[in-house]
Amino acid sequence: MSWELVAGLETHVELSTKTKIFCSCTTEFGGEPNTHCCPVCIGLPGTLPKLNEKVVEYAVKAGLATNCSIRNISKMDRKNYVYPDLPKAYQISQYDKPLCEGGYVELNSGKRVNINRIHIEEDAGKLVHQRGDLYIDYNRGGVPLIEIVTEPDFRSIDEVVEYVEKLRLIMKYTGVSDVKMQEGSLRCDVNISVRKQGEEKYGTRTEIKNMNSINFIAKAMEYEFRRQIDVLESGGEIEQETRRYDSGLNITESMRGKEDADDYRYFREPDLVTISISDEQIDRCKKSLPELPQQRLKRFVEVLGLPVDDAELLIKYQKVADYFEEASAGVESPKMVSNYILSQIFRRFSTESEKEEFNISIPPKYLSELVILAEKKKITSQVARNTLEKMLDEGKTASSFISEEDMQGVDEDDLRRLCQKAVDVNEKAVKEYLEGKEKAIGAIIGFIMKQSKGKADAALAAQIVKEIITKEN
Repeated sequence: MSWELVAGLETHVELSTKTKIFCSCTTEFGGEPNTHCCPVCIGLPGTLPKLNEKVVEYAVKAGLATNCSIRNISKMDRKNYVYPDLPKAYQISQYDKPLCEGGYVELNSGKRVNINRIHIEEDAGKLVHQRGDLYIDYNRGGVPLIEIVTEPDFRSIDEVVEYVEKLRLIMKYTGVSDVKMQEGSLRCDVNISVRKQGEEKYGTRTEIKNMNSINFIAKAMEYEFRRQIDVLESGGEIEQETRRYDSGLNITESMRGKEDADDYRYFREPDLVTISISDEQIDRCKKSLPELPQQRLKRFVEVLGLPVDDAELLIKYQKVADYFEEASAGVESPKMVSNYILSQIFRRFSTESEKEEFNISIPPKYLSELVILAEKKKITSQVARNTLEKMLDEGKTASSFISEEDMQGVDEDDLRRLCQKAVDVNEKAVKEYLEGKEKAIGAIIGFIMKQSKGKADAALAAQIVKEIITKEN
């Protein structure tokens, strides 16, 4: 029997405001427990919330960047539930009049993942379990969130992974959030069910709560998909519930029965006024949006001539893409700039976070100057690579390391004589090349580059070597 996965995501994104949603406490990550909170964000009696205007602005930007329509009039509601991480016993959120509705994120296949709504709300505190005791840190309580709720449009784990990666980039490019999943700035609740292929009716869904790793999202979904199939095929029924993912055991396990909207007893938040946004304010937000990741990808490919794979790697890290843009200004071959960044420069960064930060010792102008020298054949590609390593080590310009001798290269007549010598002394490589092993030519070129101390034009040398071998055989 063939089963189909059906999934939808609720993604919580912490906004990059300096203060919390309803008070002036800092949103800075970390700090000693319960030092970033005040009577308002821990819900002491008699305190009153005041909505942070920047939260609304960021939420509108997020909605516009994901093709949502923006509601001119919206409101805040109380979502009631008793849990230790919410001292008020309710969360201030939005229910029937969310700020943003009806958007989408387009996948590479052209499929659109539809967004039902984006609403604003406050984050809860953090529960810390230690040796059987429960501790509560309210530093995170009151940090502003947007919750991005999709329709149940996902039919594979790969689609979910691509969506989260694209959504993360969009939020980062717009400046709405730093989306550091390791710090909880982006967390996903995954709603998942299964049904027989061809059925239209949805199965009973379960929710996997608070996933802050794309890798864990994929693993948890794979386990839950198989678990539900096993239950159904053995004659059981799926219970609507909330589950957690145990990364150590690679399983999901039940936390509690899943609540529906009615269980939260929503009602309007009486201590906050209606949110009113004019069309002019929405238009200003729209004009302030930067070029979004997919637009930038398209331009890198269609205008700058990059391969899609290269362009995708560059836009994945916003600072890297910005650096590439500046370094490409005035050069004939942006592809050469891309090659240096994705090969030599990237080798110096071992982690994703290092690539995100992209702390590099040379400004884009220095790389641009080096590329122009290579383009004009004033230096060989080998000299350029060696020079770049020295530039990255010391933070100096290319001219600090390139000598007059380096600029001269190898005369073509001298190069032909050197190529002939390389063919004569590398009989084994010549034989392998003639047998169809194209890579064997590399050994001959390596000999030439060593003899010329890296000053020979490798591409021209390869062309000459092939001519000599063909002529002699």
